[in-house]
Amino acid sequence: MTAGANLSVTDMRRAARHPIDFSVIVEHRRLGDVNLHVANISAHGFMVDNAEGLQFGDRVIIRLPKVGRLEAYVIWTRDQRAGFQFERIIRFDDFLSVIDTLQPNPRLRRPR
Repeated sequence: MTAGANLSVTDMRRAARHPIDFSVIVEHRRLGDVNLHVANISAHGFMVDNAEGLQFGDRVIIRLPKVGRLEAYVIWTRDQRAGFQFERIIRFDDFLSVIDTLQPNPRLRRPR
């Protein structure tokens, strides 16, 4: 039997990503509270650039402004980076609120 994430959403790594600079403490079952730096985010997931100790399939709980706690799973790692996929997709209007909060500079936001 294989261990890992059984996600209900399809793999959407090609979804539009928004660059952000967001430090967050996530909950990890094995590692406890982990400090991560989120470098970009989409409605389907996010990427961190300090993923030391994280492995494919690991589950974390992240708290984002406007949407609260979300579960996410590591779907890839490379060097110090890791990509996470949310267990559920963030609704479009909620995602826009998250972006407005995390990326207050409108020139850095992608066109809508």
